[in-house]
Amino acid sequence: MKLEQFDFYLPENLIAQVPLEKRDASKLLVINKQEESYEHKYFSDIIDYFRKGDTLVLNNTRVMPARLLGEKIDTKAVIELLLLKNIENNIWECLVKPAKRVKVGTIINFGDIMQAKCTQIFPDGFRHFEFIYDGIFQERLDELGTMPLPPYIKEKLDDKERYQTVFSKEIGSSAAPTAGLHFTKELLEKIKNKGVNIVYLTLHVGLGTFRPVVVEDIKNHNMHSEYYEITEETANIINDTKKNGSRVISVGTTSTRTLETVARDNNGKIVASSGWTNIFIYPGFEFKCVDCLITNFHLPKSSLIMLVSAFYNRESMLKFYNIAIENKYRFFSFGDAMFIY
Repeated sequence: MKLEQFDFYLPENLIAQVPLEKRDASKLLVINKQEESYEHKYFSDIIDYFRKGDTLVLNNTRVMPARLLGEKIDTKAVIELLLLKNIENNIWECLVKPAKRVKVGTIINFGDIMQAKCTQIFPDGFRHFEFIYDGIFQERLDELGTMPLPPYIKEKLDDKERYQTVFSKEIGSSAAPTAGLHFTKELLEKIKNKGVNIVYLTLHVGLGTFRPVVVEDIKNHNMHSEYYEITEETANIINDTKKNGSRVISVGTTSTRTLETVARDNNGKIVASSGWTNIFIYPGFEFKCVDCLITNFHLPKSSLIMLVSAFYNRESMLKFYNIAIENKYRFFSFGDAMFIY
């Protein structure tokens, strides 16, 4: 399949710059795959589409204050690092700007609190850094770092917690699992009281998930790997749900990629596991676990729109994206949502 097949025109004014005051007040485009029909709702209405015995799967990762501004120790040039993933001990993979100023051995100062030394160079601005500090790394990062909002968000975020889900727990992401941002604690309680199982997995979201695909033949796209964990309790509940003929409802592309990674590796069964996944889901992919999908509206030519096109089909997905645009839905991280069932 060709990259241009996943392109569409998006007016810039539909890119959401700030979150709504109420998380579950977002618009919700509800899509019935079997009937090829749709409804315009609000996110708080999503409970009406859940059934007793369904299982809702949420990604409980928590975003790190992963953007750091420092100075080269020799020239005082300002360097920005975006922490992507922990390689081992104090070695981190980072995206660097401007990358051309950073060679192996370059040392960057972050005040008097921390230093980072470049240990390896990779293409496209990626580097490995060894961080040198006293005390606990996460505490130093909390002092120095800022929230790594995507580049298409120009407005300042007044409340950092609005770029975290209300159920975030396991710190380690460079970006939020944005479909989960719509849930409130009250809505989750109502869903639970309806007899829906709520389970959690962890996938630490890296930059690779959101980067545009640039190769003409999408099969040649390489996804960056991301760390995931699924507990035995979560695995057992999901397997029982499938056995009982109920539905697994995945919240976001990150939960979907994790579930399908594990299901693919274990002949459709979910097992307690942890590891790294670079799964790339595009049309032609056979889903083994996920029955319903809650997701935001994604960038043109991104791996994410390819995933939702695989879950439905490309032509219908682009049709519904155009319907969302015509009805002024808000796009991307702080935007509105769709529920495909």
